Amino acid sequence: QVLLVESGGSLVQAGDSLRVSCVGSGRTFSSYTMAWFRQAPGKEREFVAAISRIGLRLSYADSVKGRFTISRDNAKNTVYLQMNSLKPEDTAVYYCAADDSVSYPPLTYDYWGQGTQVTVSS
Repeated sequence: QVLLVESGGSLVQAGDSLRVSCVGSGRTFSSYTMAWFRQAPGKEREFVAAISRIGLRLSYADSVKGRFTISRDNAKNTVYLQMNSLKPEDTAVYYCAADDSVSYPPLTYDYWGQGTQVTVSS
């Protein structure tokens, strides 16, 4: 089992950059594919980005390609989401997720953090 704690959410202006982080504890962090999801008010949770166990494979939602970058530091048990050129429509609670299945990307994620709020003002 892994416990995930997100941080770094904030209120920013459109066009700004922000980095959110997720620290995992418990089993070996490098055993997990990591991902970021987000949920805006009144909308379903949606996939943002994923990174394989040692970071060789990356996946992004079309809506964030070219603006967001996912990365990880297994020595620090941390996954990051660098968000550039933020838009008001990026406003959401951002969740970190982990899964230890061997397939990539995982069909589902077994472990979730509590989320961090990102608000982008116009």
